Amino acid sequence: TMKNSVPQAASLLLEKLLLLVHVRPLPAGSGGEPPAAAPGYYDTSCFKRGDLLEVPRTLFIHFGIYLGENRVAHLMPDILPAFTGDRRQIQQVVTNKRLILGVITKTASIRVDTVEDFAYGGSILVNHMDRLFEDQVLGSEEAARRAEKLVGATAYSLLWNNCEHFVTYCRYGAPVSFQTDKFCETVKMIIRDQRSVLASVLVGLASIVCLGLAPSTTLPTIFIPFFLWMAG
Repeated sequence: TMKNSVPQAASLLLEKLLLLVHVRPLPAGSGGEPPAAAPGYYDTSCFKRGDLLEVPRTLFIHFGIYLGENRVAHLMPDILPAFTGDRRQIQQVVTNKRLILGVITKTASIRVDTVEDFAYGGSILVNHMDRLFEDQVLGSEEAARRAEKLVGATAYSLLWNNCEHFVTYCRYGAPVSFQTDKFCETVKMIIRDQRSVLASVLVGLASIVCLGLAPSTTLPTIFIPFFLWMAG
């Protein structure tokens, strides 16, 4: 029914938005710090330098390049590198506040973390994307060196420079993101639906509740329904 489909559409769009932002809601009283897996939780003996590690989650997939010795290079939105060059502060586990502010200001860092911190307790797939690129797979050492050269502060874009773009450039020589493609298709599908006007309002309100009152959340809440109404 229409009553059921509207909230479902709103929920779907919100999930896709959070997918690309990599938001991981933390439990109350956690102090903003995500829980870390115990050292040795993962068997790294099956990983080789240059492998593409993929961590599927409910709403998104996170990617990294294995560098050997329990180290993974991966791209994370992070506001902190814009304010300090202190490696000890930057290397601390990225909190949701740092991450969201990084997305809003389009700043990030390609950082090196342990497998435990990178995977965040999730299961790990190894070179799962190779089947999509066939003859484009670069040598493992080349992939690792590319990742190491890019470590440090970088620009961030949900659509053009996220963690998937980083790893596909390193391992396959071309930055692409299948998650971005799926996200864009979902947005187009919802926009084509007249009911998405109400759905976008619900998404905007949910964004304000989840992320707080800020231009990044309130402006889309106002303007997206307006433009959808004009297009209809």
